[in-house]
Amino acid sequence: MQTAEPMEHSADPEFKREVLTPAECRKLAPDLAQDVSLYRYRHLHKPWVLCIATCGELKSGKLSLGGFRIVPEARAATKDFSPEREALGLATGMDEKVYWSRVIRVGGPQGIKNLDRVVGGKCVLLPGSDSRVGQANDIKMLNFAISAMLDFEEHSGIFLTTGQDLGHGVLSDGKTTSLEYLNQYFHGSVLADTSEPTAEGNLYSLLGMLKGAGLSASKANIGLIGYGNIGKHLVRRLEEVLGATVLQRLFVVEFSQVRRQELARRGVRVFAPEEKGSLLAFGIDALVVNANGGSLDSKTVDQIISNPRIKVICGCENLVMHDHNDADRLRKAGRLYCPTELCGMMGYLTAVEEYLSKRTGSCSDMKSMLEAAKKLEDACEHAARRALASGSELTFEAGMRAEFDKKG
Repeated sequence: MQTAEPMEHSADPEFKREVLTPAECRKLAPDLAQDVSLYRYRHLHKPWVLCIATCGELKSGKLSLGGFRIVPEARAATKDFSPEREALGLATGMDEKVYWSRVIRVGGPQGIKNLDRVVGGKCVLLPGSDSRVGQANDIKMLNFAISAMLDFEEHSGIFLTTGQDLGHGVLSDGKTTSLEYLNQYFHGSVLADTSEPTAEGNLYSLLGMLKGAGLSASKANIGLIGYGNIGKHLVRRLEEVLGATVLQRLFVVEFSQVRRQELARRGVRVFAPEEKGSLLAFGIDALVVNANGGSLDSKTVDQIISNPRIKVICGCENLVMHDHNDADRLRKAGRLYCPTELCGMMGYLTAVEEYLSKRTGSCSDMKSMLEAAKKLEDACEHAARRALASGSELTFEAGMRAEFDKKG
């Protein structure tokens, strides 16, 4: 069994570094809406690939924020998957979260002071068949990733801040988590459980949108896609805020049979993934998406539009929509769609708060992040009202910008 021995950044690393310019990145992902650079690291003897995407200009000294994703096997097996496109898409999504946090001016005390230094980024690590977390070569693979991230900072002049994402767990030593290992040996890795503040932002966004749509949160039926880390926090908080009877008005699509059984015992109506259409045809007022990606495909958008009762769509899922024209179809159909990048900003803000607090020697306070999330309720309520008052001419995002332009 391997042990978590300290590692040193090697002067002769066992990887090949390739730097892709924004123009080269657009060839890989033609729908990129902004300039993104990508560093691709390939191990010389193993199949490991680490892609680091950043929206920061090289040598800028910016903070590139984004989780460290160890690609799950099911995700890697999806059609047309590539770690490069995954990193690029997630980095631009993260940069959109940064943008909305600037517009609304939400964050912890350190984050608010440093928002102008922050850009979106992402680390996506594609493992081999024997190196996923818990397998024989997981620690060696993380050592490769750590060495590559140190090289990225030295070569790019950009500082990485990475946190929780998919694919993490207890390593093959049986005691150390992958996040703890990264945190121990890479200064930019943070440990904060970002799922809780992310869910808190989701909660207040949902409550505000329902209010803006003229719907009572205490009576609304709510559909959820995904009951993972964020979904569990969200259900708990809905019960705390709205009372136990909310469980009778929750309808959840979840992949895990164990989690479906857990919810069913609590009185929640549950659906397997192949039954998503049944949920969307049900009498729900709001749909909240927090799965692993792609929940709002075009077929799902068709089903939402076909159900006149669904008025509100939000959530924190990354890479949720394959075709961005579908967001416009929702608007034209009179639905309120809050981009998941806006709704999900609190997780990234928590990561940057921990990173900056560590750098300045101050304390990072989770309570301040949960308190900051409350600002999203009022912001989303007013954005929803503006969008609806326009006769759906305005998108939800345009309503949000107009609201904060008014406040100056």
